[in-house]
Amino acid sequence: MKTSTTLHHAKRQEPISALPIGKIIETGMTHPSTQEIISGIRMELIQILVRASILRIILRNYKNPKIIFRIMKTFRMLRRSILGHKRIRKIACVDGKYYWDLYTPGFKSPAFTNFFEGEANRIIPIRKDANRFTNVFIAFTKKCTLHCEHCFEWDALNGKESLSLADIKDIVRKLQHKGTGQIQLTGGEPLLRVNDIVDILSTAKPDTDFWVLSSGYNLTLGNAIKLRRAGLTGIVISLDHFDPTIHDQFRGSENSFAWVQAAVKNSIAANLITALSICATKSFVTESNLMKYAELAKKMGVSFVQILEPRAAGHYKEMDVTLTKEQTEILEHFYLKMNYQKQYEKYPIITYHGYHQRQVGCFGSGNRNLYVDTDGDLHACPFCQTKRGNALSDDLDASIENLQIIGCHNFKSFSD
Repeated sequence: MKTSTTLHHAKRQEPISALPIGKIIETGMTHPSTQEIISGIRMELIQILVRASILRIILRNYKNPKIIFRIMKTFRMLRRSILGHKRIRKIACVDGKYYWDLYTPGFKSPAFTNFFEGEANRIIPIRKDANRFTNVFIAFTKKCTLHCEHCFEWDALNGKESLSLADIKDIVRKLQHKGTGQIQLTGGEPLLRVNDIVDILSTAKPDTDFWVLSSGYNLTLGNAIKLRRAGLTGIVISLDHFDPTIHDQFRGSENSFAWVQAAVKNSIAANLITALSICATKSFVTESNLMKYAELAKKMGVSFVQILEPRAAGHYKEMDVTLTKEQTEILEHFYLKMNYQKQYEKYPIITYHGYHQRQVGCFGSGNRNLYVDTDGDLHACPFCQTKRGNALSDDLDASIENLQIIGCHNFKSFSD
């Protein structure tokens, strides 16, 4: 077993991993310049390489020209159903890999190959081991130093831990056996268990991208490099306002904004894909506020900004937090403007789930996404909390089937 662990660890290492952490910090051997937003001719060339790579993946798995044509046509139709006829104007380049979406593995990685093999297998099934999930959230700790206004794990926060490190590893093993493109470790505050994350990453198979969702607490440069060495792909850091005082109030700590600033700097320095995430509340959603946030995100140097709509779950349970139609229209306009207008090509890429959910439906509920809570129970997503089975004690396939029957609480479920 020890040999297997060593092999997995070696596969996930990057060049920076060869040096001791102390030496890296001492000599400043981190590379913040390797994280950038690219556009124009360079981006077009990368897009050609991406399309050629997808075609090679399909050709490797399918031999019938009619089937190959059908799969490629279905890919184009799916893309068009989500984006319409809009052309991608920018992609993020981080440490030699290319990302156009926060929830799609980077080009030139094993997870990228598995992702498109899994999508092709949904169209013409030929393999049982093709990727079952695009993304799975695992809330693997109840511990947290904050008291966030919107926390979806509020009722479990700082309670007795239910999941041991061995339990988490077992859940990861099951998910990877099913095929999972992305696993996002959340909580609570996952960086309170940095060493456990390193252990999980070092023993996991290298064909899944692992992310951490964090407030930024405890992401020192040393911890960021340690996580990168173990195989972490990226980190999503919550920043809920451009105004430090308002953000700190929202998070229940006067230090929270400073943690975010330090965490972003350290994450970029460690060559982790770095994203900000905002819960866009009723009081926040104006065009002016969104642009101020975008300017700050650009200045900080992140690759992505994720916009989440507030839901009446967790600490917001039974509260009137749902955005109005006018407010979602402001968010949609902002999303389209920032991603598809030339003058914003150097700004971070905006990920806004609500736009796609209204266009084509929700990918949660076991369709492509899944949420495992701090007790190991399975839910449609972090905000649609109706548990159907347990990842450790129940049959995973039966539990997923039950989740798909229930579907998303707020949107229609996506149908392949």
